[in-house]
Amino acid sequence: MTARLGIVGSPVAHSLSPAIQGAALRAAGVDATYERWETPLDDLPARVASLRERDCLGANVTIPHKQAVLSLLDDVAPLAAGIGAVNTIVNDGGRLAGHNTDGGGFVAALEEAGFTPSGKRFLLVGAGGAARGIAFALRHAGADIAISNRTPERAQALAGAVRARAVPFAASPAPYDCVVNCTSAGMHGSGAETVLPVDPAASDPGALIVDIVYAPEETPLLRAARAAGRPVLRGLPMLIHQGALAFELWTGRPAPLDAMREAARAALSRNEP
Repeated sequence: MTARLGIVGSPVAHSLSPAIQGAALRAAGVDATYERWETPLDDLPARVASLRERDCLGANVTIPHKQAVLSLLDDVAPLAAGIGAVNTIVNDGGRLAGHNTDGGGFVAALEEAGFTPSGKRFLLVGAGGAARGIAFALRHAGADIAISNRTPERAQALAGAVRARAVPFAASPAPYDCVVNCTSAGMHGSGAETVLPVDPAASDPGALIVDIVYAPEETPLLRAARAAGRPVLRGLPMLIHQGALAFELWTGRPAPLDAMREAARAALSRNEP
């Protein structure tokens, strides 16, 4: 029996997950398909209930449902409960367990790039869902974290949740070992393609500049960081590693990272404007 997986959200038409996970399933020899499951909010309870069927391994969850699914699950992993958001659901014999692999994927991408977060000073720019997942994972990894946001109250709320510091949005990035853009600035279609969330030239000369935006791969922030001579990390590795962690939760097998990277870059190249 061919098993089913998919991504639950709205919209999901442009998600890279079907390409990435489809390639992973083929490379690992798993008899399963991965589909786009467009799901308006009113249809979410029925969609989640369908994940309990015997042929379903689980699903990814994306905007706007990462928080709404929590009440529909049987179990939620401690990290996901702390974050207050789920991006991966696993069907275990009809019981649904929620996980969050976003932050773990970010830390894995850092470590793959040779940057160990323990003891390092991080500035997260933004305080939305992505920043929340990353902040919790970095705290678990032993990092020192500061958070800035255009709305100071949001930065303060997240900082309080992860025992971090809230700093002004215009604060200098100079004291930090790593500066992470957790906003949508620079994303295709965001309307903010030329706005830099932080000035990389003002950072420490050895600071790693990270942009979690993966489309385009080379964002305005990363171009400015390269021009200033700073090391950079793109958003695509985080996407691949969070997908790899989800794959392992569903299948119990090591994720075929090379196949996932190749599929992600091929999908991005097809979607380039």
